[in-house]
Amino acid sequence: MTATTPELTTDHTRATADEAHSHGLVTGSEAPEASRAARTTSFDVADFPEITGSEEEWRFSAVDHLAPLLADRAADGHLTWSTDGTDLPDGVTLRQVDAEAARAASVRAPGDRASAIAVARSGGAVEIAVAANTAVAEPVEITLSGDGQDVRGHLLVTVGTSAEATLIIDRTGTATYSEFISVDLADNAQLNLVLLQSWSDDAVHAGEVVARLGRDARLRGTVVSLGGKVVRLNTSAALSAPGGDVELYGLYYSDAGQHLEHQLFVDHAAPNCRSRVTYKGALQGTDARSVWIGDVLIRKEAEGTDTYELNRNLVLTPGARADSVPNLEIETGEIEGAGHASATGRFDDEQLFYLKARGIPEDVARRLVVRGFFAELIQQIGVPAVESRLEAAIEAELEVTGQ
Repeated sequence: MTATTPELTTDHTRATADEAHSHGLVTGSEAPEASRAARTTSFDVADFPEITGSEEEWRFSAVDHLAPLLADRAADGHLTWSTDGTDLPDGVTLRQVDAEAARAASVRAPGDRASAIAVARSGGAVEIAVAANTAVAEPVEITLSGDGQDVRGHLLVTVGTSAEATLIIDRTGTATYSEFISVDLADNAQLNLVLLQSWSDDAVHAGEVVARLGRDARLRGTVVSLGGKVVRLNTSAALSAPGGDVELYGLYYSDAGQHLEHQLFVDHAAPNCRSRVTYKGALQGTDARSVWIGDVLIRKEAEGTDTYELNRNLVLTPGARADSVPNLEIETGEIEGAGHASATGRFDDEQLFYLKARGIPEDVARRLVVRGFFAELIQQIGVPAVESRLEAAIEAELEVTGQ
């Protein structure tokens, strides 16, 4: 579904096991030409042709702005890493890994040209590892900052068997940055991964995050995109063993001239797994743009799957555009349930009327509506300090146009 005006549009599909068996394939209104799983993955940049913008996975993207990150040339530098001022907790290590070992340790090869170039030109990777049977009580927060024009990054996140941790990665600065992040969760591991895009207004960022979950592993991933002129994040999670559980949350706020894009792929490749995807965005200002594409594949061996994806967009001013495309592929009828929902619209006039009728000024009422729109999602992050920062950041966004 694509919404180019602030009018409310929705697309909602819910498939039970019987319905999936009879219909075979349930998709959004703009189904891809082929299965999402059929796209190329490779460490060889030559396997990804030059991008024109007409390709299925790039047709909504700001290709002109991303052009420097699609050119296979030497990196200008690396972002500077810093922790939150404390030493890493026991059981958590951070180290450099050479290029060959980094490729071998990645859960899979890159799935687009930008991330393949990032790996090829990064000269190796940084690995953050949580040892098996380690429960890390406090969040581990790392800030990446820089201002280079061709900055490449490769990051490995590994969580050992029965380990638990929260990892926060915050990006700041004015860099033109591409990255590839591999996340590997061993059996019974749990990870709360929070990725913050706090870039300056002129930054350009193209990233790919790929995760693989072992038996009974749990991943909660949250993406927050507030900064940057152009941000394009491609996130995928492979449920490769029984009992896996993944929750993917996203929050974005696009201002005038800002392009924020999020593509997701949840690959149910094992039985009795669960996934939930919830992304919400607000847009304000002329040429504010957001793109959300959510692909879910339930393979024939993934019996007992329970999956649902949701995208909501709130258009605050004229001239903004939100594209929302949910896609669902089902190859087996033996599932618990699968579905998706998508909606884009303006303020709810009934909510505004209700608040104004109780003596609340319209500008205050509008703020309350936006806060309420994001509140439940922010609370899912599970890190109070980050939640407070986001609430303050949204309040600052509202100040821009006096909402």
